[in-house]
Amino acid sequence: MVFSPIVIRQNQAGRGRAPSVGRRKASRLWIALVLAGAAGGCLNPPVTVFQQLSEARRLTADLLVQFIKAGDAANRAVMADTDDTSAAFAREATQATLAAQRDVDALKPLLVDLDYSNETRLLEEFTQRFAEYRGLDRNIIDLAVENTNLKAQRLSFGPARDAANEFRNALEPISPTDAANMWRVKALVASAVANVREIEVLQAPHIAAADEAAMTRLEQRMAGEESEARRAVEDLTRLVGLAARPQLAIAVAALDKFAGINTQIVSLSRRNSNVRSLALSLGQKRNLTAACEDSLRALEDALSKRGFTGTR
Repeated sequence: MVFSPIVIRQNQAGRGRAPSVGRRKASRLWIALVLAGAAGGCLNPPVTVFQQLSEARRLTADLLVQFIKAGDAANRAVMADTDDTSAAFAREATQATLAAQRDVDALKPLLVDLDYSNETRLLEEFTQRFAEYRGLDRNIIDLAVENTNLKAQRLSFGPARDAANEFRNALEPISPTDAANMWRVKALVASAVANVREIEVLQAPHIAAADEAAMTRLEQRMAGEESEARRAVEDLTRLVGLAARPQLAIAVAALDKFAGINTQIVSLSRRNSNVRSLALSLGQKRNLTAACEDSLRALEDALSKRGFTGTR
């Protein structure tokens, strides 16, 4: 603390004499300044290297935790079996990713201030990998929440199956006008129903397929089965009497309904969002995640070897 020369001179000049009112005021002022300086030092103590290092370690540990949480939540979003669950996990992944980024933003200036060049390099290495990770993860999550493969599966096991059953139920009561065509009619009915059932069977591998060429081949087989079913219905029209025509109309309507649902299934399956998100998670993302974790663990290890000497 710097003291006023005036106060010092007054103290020296007044030695041996009774203190004047001015001298008493100056003394009180000097004491007040000393106390104020002491109080100010207590309110704003110097930040030590120990405190900075401890904070750097805490931020690094939390960064690793948030990064792992983000990856786990994103993986659960990919594996979720409902839109709501997938969306909830996607939000959780986004929040953890943002928390990790906040840790990075707080840690970087701290390491620079500590002049830790190796740790700063490791953080920069993680930051670059993390930026790539975030872009890939955003794509994976966007695909996952679409749930196109799951939606196609639900259509296949629900409305498509119901329409196929309606088609079968409409055809089975049909009988010819004469006994000579009885077995011919039964054979055509069985063939048409089998064609539709075969399309149902082909839907499952189409939904699961990752290869577009394989999906194209399955679609060609579906189109062939539908053509055969429609041809059988046309042949039935020529073999049955007028009384059976309303029943055939119901069958045609059910077949049209089934074909429309199958088109939706193929379109959703072609989008392949669940299959693609899973493939990215198990492939490219897994490698990138391992690289990010390696950088963070190396940073943790480097900080753990730092000592606590010195103050700032």
